Amino acid sequence: MIDTIRTLKKEKDAVILAHNYQLPEIQDVADFVGDSLELALRAASVTERMIVFCGVQFMAETAKILNPDKKVILPVQEAGCPLADQLTPEMLIRAKAEHPHAGVVVYVNSTAECKAVADIVCTSANAVEVVRSLDADEIIFGPDANLAAFVQRSVPEKTIIPVPPTGHCYVHTGFSLHDVAEARARGGRIICHPECPPAIQERADVIASTGGMVRIAAESGLWHVFTEKEMGYRLKTLHPDRTFLTREGAVCHDMKLTTLPILKAALETEEHEVTLPDRIMAEARTAIERMIALHR
Repeated sequence: MIDTIRTLKKEKDAVILAHNYQLPEIQDVADFVGDSLELALRAASVTERMIVFCGVQFMAETAKILNPDKKVILPVQEAGCPLADQLTPEMLIRAKAEHPHAGVVVYVNSTAECKAVADIVCTSANAVEVVRSLDADEIIFGPDANLAAFVQRSVPEKTIIPVPPTGHCYVHTGFSLHDVAEARARGGRIICHPECPPAIQERADVIASTGGMVRIAAESGLWHVFTEKEMGYRLKTLHPDRTFLTREGAVCHDMKLTTLPILKAALETEEHEVTLPDRIMAEARTAIERMIALHR
């Protein structure tokens, strides 16, 4: 099946992009695997006719916004993000009315409609840098409140206003102090995603995006990885001489919807194509490109 997918990819002039949380076999067949920032940067430079995005809805939308003239396919139409669903444009508009001098930063884990009303987009890899780039002293930040708390500790000179106040990723809020205690008992170091609760962040050795985890992994022989469990496969593939322990229950169910048969069918049928209104794409692209400009 992998051979067939690779043949179809060439015939269709397609590139396969996959997030670090995808199934191992999907990571293996992808042309590029990365975190949200890396995928956005890669999507901005695609030359192929078609992008097949193995991820969730907001990721495929971002790729389409950056490539309005290309066909972008999300193999599983219903692959969404419960975190992204917790924020609406109306919430941001209300917060802006209450804080008229605040800048508006939305996490890439948000809908295209939310990105369209933001000043700039961020990822977990560059959230601190993005917030520091704005002149405003107050920053409306959504939808992940734990990432907002991480930014607040890193940029104490600004006031971070989380919208909604309890926005969260169910995978990362599943980590507990019991997990920390178990990790400490086994030795090694803890690396956690900034979507984990502040109590977990405070007890971790390193806080990093999944892309950051890739870069830091070589620093130690044993890591306890506090993020979606498939990140362990990605790290082990890149650093086979290191040990990465993950939590079996740390599963993003939407990320697991894309399988090899479904990916093969998507290449054959070119379904499901991502489409967005022109106005939303244009306004969201401005916010995304402001973020990308920080990395040029």
